[in-house]
Amino acid sequence: MYRMAEPVLSAMAKGELRKRMSVEVSPTWDGRDKSVTYMECFGRLMSGLAPWLSLPDDETQEGKQRKQLREWALQSYAHSVDPKSPDYLLWHSEGQPLVDSAFFSNALIRAPKQLWEPQDIITKERIISELKQLRRVKPPYSNWLLFAAMNEAFFKSVGESYDPMRVDLSIRKMNEWYVGDGWYMDGERFHYDYYNSFVIQPMLLEILEVFSEQSESEKKAYNQALKRIQRYSEQLERMISPEGTFPPFGRSLTYRTGAFQPLSLLAWKKLLPEKLSEGQVRAALTAVQKRIFTNPTNFNAEGFLTIGFAGKQPELG
Repeated sequence: MYRMAEPVLSAMAKGELRKRMSVEVSPTWDGRDKSVTYMECFGRLMSGLAPWLSLPDDETQEGKQRKQLREWALQSYAHSVDPKSPDYLLWHSEGQPLVDSAFFSNALIRAPKQLWEPQDIITKERIISELKQLRRVKPPYSNWLLFAAMNEAFFKSVGESYDPMRVDLSIRKMNEWYVGDGWYMDGERFHYDYYNSFVIQPMLLEILEVFSEQSESEKKAYNQALKRIQRYSEQLERMISPEGTFPPFGRSLTYRTGAFQPLSLLAWKKLLPEKLSEGQVRAALTAVQKRIFTNPTNFNAEGFLTIGFAGKQPELG
């Protein structure tokens, strides 16, 4: 985690991410604005990093690393929404920023005391303003609905006005797209891939968690989503072989071990299903991480992640 985060946050904390980070695109790059890379990089990194940053400070080596990353992250958030900063993110062009804004705001939900509350008033106002202007993006009827809903959940979590229709529509559509045995469709068709892990299951659960105390219907919806992600997680754990490998299928394989985000999320929140012990999940995920990340070509010479599944494989982009 530190190896992935250090080159990004140490640069962005100084407003030098664009200056230092080389942008890699796949041979089948679709022509969208390359500047969205920085938003993808920062938003998705922070979403995964936030639970670790929520731990209290201590004097261990890990604790010192964590404190350093947290300080860099706070400075990076400030740069991300400062129009005068070289690292001001791509908030105002195409639709893709809606996707990555949801990971950006998800991190603030996951570690509010570490990433949101210490921010100065101007940065907080800028974050809220940038996220609200993304309501201009009309999300397609797919997992994209959850990106819009995640931002609204963030507004709710910090006492800001939110759009209940964006939340309600997303939850209703996801429930319509449930196909059984812990799996959701991604829109009007079923995709056999890891998007139930990358987006659908974790974001739906965390959105509903924010609203679960609001009414009985939201609490019921949360409990239902929890049962489904627990069942899905049982299946995910079975996909991990004794050697720590797992089957590469479907879209976005370059998200690597993000395929197991539901297991990590439930372990963090102490919500693993009864059939899965914490030690069993820890052993399985440790094996997967070692299997993927021992390949040195996962990182380039500057220390940034390359495009690939197990090592550098840009054609998978």
